[in-house]
Amino acid sequence: MTDSPGALFEQLLGIMSRLRGPGGCPWDRAQTRASLKAYLIEEAYEVLEAIEAGRPEPLEEELGDLLFQVVFHAQIARERDEFDMAALLQRLIDKMINRHPHVFGTAAVETPREALAQWEAIKGREAAASGRPRSVVDGVPRALPALLRAQRLSSKAARVNFDWPSARAAWDKVEEEVREATEALASGDNDRFGEELGDVLFSLVNVARLSSLDAEDVLQSANEKFRRRFRAMESDLGARGASVATASTEELERAWEATKAQERAAGAPRS
Repeated sequence: MTDSPGALFEQLLGIMSRLRGPGGCPWDRAQTRASLKAYLIEEAYEVLEAIEAGRPEPLEEELGDLLFQVVFHAQIARERDEFDMAALLQRLIDKMINRHPHVFGTAAVETPREALAQWEAIKGREAAASGRPRSVVDGVPRALPALLRAQRLSSKAARVNFDWPSARAAWDKVEEEVREATEALASGDNDRFGEELGDVLFSLVNVARLSSLDAEDVLQSANEKFRRRFRAMESDLGARGASVATASTEELERAWEATKAQERAAGAPRS
């Protein structure tokens, strides 16, 4: 019989303590919060890849690796007499109960949007009570990928109805920003063009969000499509004794179009 999650978690905490303790692992003992930052991000992205793969086994493994990073940081905090895993868990439990009064209290919400609005209102009251006034758009890390950060920022603003009424209206804004970027490009002012191009990208994120699409996922799909087609083009050119490095612009264009035609013939999505 498998042990309870609680017992297994206690065992994991014991393993972490031993790895960091006297006679433990030299690598684990040498780690600091700063040295672990890259691993935390890497493990989070591996979880995302596992989700995209759509199979439970990789997801189970990668979630475990991500959890281990949390346990690692909690162990370092315990060693520094800052907090321990029990305090971390208690704080998390209290937060989840306090921010879900419609589940654990008497409040009532009917839709996901109402639940989000209530969550933000509670966070605002908590911040005000602690003397830290909180903006609606706080809590979106600068370290996030730019497209994801743009979507999160605009989503937060939308919770207080600072939003376009529809994807079509947001697309009109894209067209306006494109015109301004075109003028900036023609002016030769690269700083101005960079600013206007950023506005175009941010506006496109709003269109994606209002179309119930994730801008980061959409761009990743486009990245994968480009990579797939470029590699296929390399193979086709190589089979004819040519290469992308030596082919002319016209040859590359013909090879690219041929690759797209082959995909369509094979039933790949048209684009």
